[in-house]
Amino acid sequence: MRRNVRTITGVAVATAALLALSGCSKEYNDERGKGDAPVQGQQGDNTAAEVFNFPDGFGNLATKCVGHGNRAYVTTNATGPSNVQIVKDDTCG
Repeated sequence: MRRNVRTITGVAVATAALLALSGCSKEYNDERGKGDAPVQGQQGDNTAAEVFNFPDGFGNLATKCVGHGNRAYVTTNATGPSNVQIVKDDTCG
């Protein structure tokens, strides 16, 4: 009897761990539209963006230079699509 309880407990713990880890997978985020967009040929600028955090309930803002002479501003939005603006910026080489 005691052996069955330990076996069932072990299976339950292993199942819970597997479910918890599968929720954090790249595929899970991609299916939900939360993953990174694919980059053709693995080329691109992987430098970090400057992020401005706003209080909870408001979208955060990220900005960085993109292309030549342009700056992108992107807001996060949990309820819908993000807002993106690209403007000329002479400080971006």
